[in-house]
This record gives sequence, C-alpha cells and structure tokens, in this order.
Amino acid sequence: MTTTDRVQVGFRSERGPILAALMLCNSLVALDSTIIATSVLTIVDDLGGFSQFPWLFSVYLLAQAVTVPIYGKLADLFGRKRLVLFGIAVFAVGSVLCGLAWSMPSLIVARAIQGIGAGAIQPMVQTIAGDIYTVRERAKAQGYLASVWAMSSIVGPTLGGLFSEYLSWRWIFFVNIPLCAVAAVMLMRKFDEKPAEARTRGGIDYTGAALLTVGAGAVILGLLEGGQSWAWNSPTSVAVFALGAACLGVFVLVERRVETPILPLWVLTRRVLVATSAVGAVIGSIVLTLTTYVPTFVQGVLGFGALAGGFTLAPLLLSWPLMSSQSGRLYLRIGFRRTAVIGACIVVVGAFLTLGWTETSPIWQICLGALVIGAGMGLVASPALIAAQSSVDWSDRGVVTSTNTFARSIGSAVGIAVCGAIVNANVGADPSPADLADAIHLVFYTVVAGAVLMLVAAFAMPPMSGQSPTRSSSASNSS
Repeated sequence: MTTTDRVQVGFRSERGPILAALMLCNSLVALDSTIIATSVLTIVDDLGGFSQFPWLFSVYLLAQAVTVPIYGKLADLFGRKRLVLFGIAVFAVGSVLCGLAWSMPSLIVARAIQGIGAGAIQPMVQTIAGDIYTVRERAKAQGYLASVWAMSSIVGPTLGGLFSEYLSWRWIFFVNIPLCAVAAVMLMRKFDEKPAEARTRGGIDYTGAALLTVGAGAVILGLLEGGQSWAWNSPTSVAVFALGAACLGVFVLVERRVETPILPLWVLTRRVLVATSAVGAVIGSIVLTLTTYVPTFVQGVLGFGALAGGFTLAPLLLSWPLMSSQSGRLYLRIGFRRTAVIGACIVVVGAFLTLGWTETSPIWQICLGALVIGAGMGLVASPALIAAQSSVDWSDRGVVTSTNTFARSIGSAVGIAVCGAIVNANVGADPSPADLADAIHLVFYTVVAGAVLMLVAAFAMPPMSGQSPTRSSSASNSS
C-alpha cells in the first residue's frame, strides 16, 4: 500500500472490522440473488402476474448493471464511503418497498430500486478492499469476500423456503433491513476516509452518465428479454438495440470532449484493463450459465429434486473462495498473468468435463465438474481484478473496479441470452428428459467456448509482477 493510499483512506488500523462490514455488504447482494428464487411461486400466488415474474430478476440485474460505471467514477470524485453508504440506504429502501408490495408491478419497481442500491454496493466493496489491503494481502481479502457467495448459495434458498412456508414471502426482503443497519453502522464507525476535494474540479459529466445509462440499459435489456418477451428479429428488438447503439455512439463522442468523463475512455485502451475486463465478462457469462442450467439439468434430466439441484453448485461456490484466498501466494511468485492462465486452464478442463454429463451420470460427476471450474475461477478472477486495481492510483481505482464489474454484468447478459436462445430453439413447452439433455448439452459447448476465450484473454494480460504494491497511472499507461 502506498503512502498516498494511506492518506486517502485514513483508516485506524481496524481493517478486521472493516472487512467484516464489507462481507456483510456483500451478503446483501449475494443473499438477495439466491433467497428469492425459492419464493417465486409463493409470490405469484399472492400477487398474481405469473407472466411478469421474470422481470423480478431482469429489472434488478438491469438497474444494477447500468449504474455500476457511474458509481465508480463518483467514488473516485467523492470517496468510497459516501457511495457505499448511499448504496446501502437505497437497497434498504428498496427492500422495505419490496416487502410492502401490493401487486406484481409495484414489486418490480421496488426490485429496480434494490438494483440501483446493489450497483453501488458491489463495486465499492471491491474498491475499498483494494484501498485498505496491499497487493500481497488482497488475495486473502478477496477470498473472504467471495466466501460470502458460497454461504449465500446454501443459506439463501433455505431461508427463502422457510420464510415462504412458515412466515411470509415478504420476510425475504425485510430480513435485509437489520443487515443494512449493521453494515452501515460498522462502516460509519470504523472506516475513516478523506477524499481529495480537488478531484471534483470540472463538475460531473451528467450528459455522459445519462447516455451511458440509456445506452447500456437498452443493450442489456435487449439481451435479457430478446427471445422471451419479444422475438429477436421483431421491430421491438431492433428498436431497443438501435437505441442502445446510438446512445453509446454519442456517449463516446461526449466522453472525448468533457474534462471529467464519467467513464474515461482510457479504460478501454490500456492492455491490462481491456484484458482483465474481457476475463471478467467471460466469468460473468460462465457463472450465470452454470447457475441457471446445472440445477435444471440435475432436476429435469437426472430426476433429482430442487434441493439437490441447488446443492450441486455448492462445490463451485466453495472451491472458488478457497482457491482465491490462496492465489496470492502464486501471483507473488510468478505474476498475475501466469496465475490467471493457470486458473483459466483449469476452467477449460472443468468445462470439458461438462460435455461428459449424460442422462445416466451420477451426481458426483456433476459435483466434480463444478468443483474443478470453481477452483479455476478462484485462480483467475482475483488475480485479474487485483492486476487491474494495481495498475492505477487511488484516484482511478473506483472506475477501474466498476468497469470490471460492469464487464461481468455484460458477460452475464450475453451468456444467458445466447444459452436461452439455444435451449428455446431445441425444446418445446414440455420437453422430455432426453430433449432437455440434448439442449443443455449444447449450452455446455458454449461454456467450453467461453473457457477458451477466458484463456486467450488471460494470455493477453501484460506481464505484471505481484510484488509491487501499486503502480501509478502513468506507469500503467505504458503497459
């Protein structure tokens, strides 16, 4: 950690409580992503609107994704603490409104508010961890943060089922309130930060923020809803993508002229940032594809129950943080790129294992593939993110971290759109296990292709030593 970082963060050597607060913040997003899945039917029975329930997921992901780059820049201007506390407050308000929803449309709007809050929480957690820990320490910190997702994958569905059956589905949202309060109080008491006032000179790029929100939102919406709410070649689909492309094109022109762009275009030109963002995009695609279709394969093809389908992902979500916490030892010795390449190779092996899954595969074979992919992800995700963070100063770390998170969101949307189109094109309304197996088998081929792309992106990372605590912006520009 540089002297500059210490001045900007101003922490009181109480990084343990700060990390605990960051893990709690992560749990808000992670738990919310898993707890609602088991309560959908109960919600629909109460509020109606079965045809609208997919929007509970789409609008959340959309609101979260489009706000992430904006929060990253604002954090570099005004500091991380203000932004993460703002995100927690908005998430809490959204949770209350979700719990009080009286119809499916009102619940969808409340979920959008939750997504706006989550868009600040997730990248700020990663950025603050990058601020208060050295490069040597960040791998373990990332392991702790990643472990929250593993715990949520087990706790979330269980709590969702218990609340829905014995209390009310509304408690899956109300449970967020005490978590938000504790996380906010811990950060306010333990995390001191002194952002530099001079960085606000030049004002905020409101035009760029609006164009980025509309443009990225339209593209992600088109990917999420194409082939479901409307046909890919329909006028609606063409209009949505045309709007997104037009806004993003104007956005690039605006960002080249403003003094303080909301998303500096240099993040799209530096080799280390482009490569690590590409890695992040493929990670988002593979993870969402597996979490969507592995349980479907286990239930619809192998004939197991919903509980077994969910727990087959546990090996992936457990091996990921374990290997992530150990990745620091490796990248300190051989560098970020070699570590990421090793991790990507392991993901490729795990992806090829999925091609061997058939209607007669034992459950342990599914778990083995998930375990191998998770181990590889732990060795590629953390080094890629830390390499990106380490290539810039404190004043740019927020936007760099948010760009990586945004790339994951785009990758998730692309991955689920492609795989959804493949499955829908190969099965009917009531597919047999054999038909479903054939369709999902094609999805696993896309996982293999994604893993290979991840390996290429990892090779494209510039050689960077994991020994130096951080590099300046000017130094990183040469890479």
